Amino acid sequence: MQEKLLHYIWQNLLFNTKNLIGVDHEPIQIIHRGTLNANAGPDFNNAKIQISNTLWAGSVEIHIKSGDWNLHGHTTDRVYDNTILHVCWEYNIPIYRTDGTKIPCLIIRDKVEERLLLKYQILMESENFIPCSNSLHTIDEFTWSLWKQRLLIERLEHKTNAIFLALEQNKFEWQEIFYRFIARNFGLKINAQPFESLANNLPLKLISRHKNNLLQIEALVFGVAGFLSVPLADDYSKNLQKEYRFLKQKYQLNELDIRNWNFLRLMPANFPTVRLAQFAALIYNSNNLFTKIVKNTNLKAVADQLSAQPSKYWDTHYLFDEPSAEKTKNIGLTSIQNIITNTVVPFKFAFGKYHDDELMKQNALDFLEKNPPESNIIIRKWESLGIKSKNSGQTQALLQLKNEYCSNKLCLDCNIGFKLLKNEIP
Repeated sequence: MQEKLLHYIWQNLLFNTKNLIGVDHEPIQIIHRGTLNANAGPDFNNAKIQISNTLWAGSVEIHIKSGDWNLHGHTTDRVYDNTILHVCWEYNIPIYRTDGTKIPCLIIRDKVEERLLLKYQILMESENFIPCSNSLHTIDEFTWSLWKQRLLIERLEHKTNAIFLALEQNKFEWQEIFYRFIARNFGLKINAQPFESLANNLPLKLISRHKNNLLQIEALVFGVAGFLSVPLADDYSKNLQKEYRFLKQKYQLNELDIRNWNFLRLMPANFPTVRLAQFAALIYNSNNLFTKIVKNTNLKAVADQLSAQPSKYWDTHYLFDEPSAEKTKNIGLTSIQNIITNTVVPFKFAFGKYHDDELMKQNALDFLEKNPPESNIIIRKWESLGIKSKNSGQTQALLQLKNEYCSNKLCLDCNIGFKLLKNEIP
């Protein structure tokens, strides 16, 4: 038995509440179980419990064994003097308040169905990608819909918290922080960190001074990324090196170690060199990108604003000095949709929250509803379990569910787990 499970059982009254008798043979009736306390002190506050003929109002404390009260130091802690009932799985000793008065104790071990305990054990011991994967087919669509909506908001709140933290550390320079986040997005998961380091070493205010010169922007991007610090042979590469030597001295720039960039297990179209060329093209084609995007309520128009084509050199290259078959390297539609889902929407939501603009927050949610579902290993696994997604809002919800709940076995905090454990489904 885990104390967290006991909290869950008490909070949801998942035990037989009829004819309750305390360890001292006093009749107990639960009028109100109280509210879960997330701070220091008793587990549940504002409870109302009738014990014998007296109605008590106060706190409820929960332990596996009654003696845990002493082990946790509550005997000498006056914060716990307002406890009106001690709920336990097992009883070994009586417990008392600081003034010596005895606290009534209720043992619920024989009041909980074995079926619930068995289901919880199966979930905790499951090695499946999703602990309850074998029962997912029993969950009704209404439960899924409500839970996905909540999960999506949770994920957006988590992302906006990261945005606000970065803003607070940088004097609320929205343009600059958007630039850093979109850079990280360009790196995909495998090169997110070096892309973020690039943006930190190459501030938007600096690179914007050269917004009308693509060659100089590329020189700055590839130079700070570390790709111009090695011998290069063709004319384009040498021109970049020449430009970067001048700009590096002018701005006292520091470049990354080229070994930070990962090429392994990547399709050539996602090589960091190609992504950097696309990033440079977006900067060149965009002026005040954040302002334009955050105020634009049309998804297609925003996608057009994120579209950019690198210089002609990259039509025939994936790497410096290594010609390849000709193919334009525009920022692909899938990449644009990914940027909208993971950067544009969170920034719209954060900006709306900052300015108390509900319409902007709703516009962010509308973007997710209209944007196609993402495709990655987690989403494909959900699909194999029969959980399909219609848009990127739903895939974001499923990512939140997997990463924050399923992977951490937080089944007690999950609406799906609640349905299973409450015996509402087989």
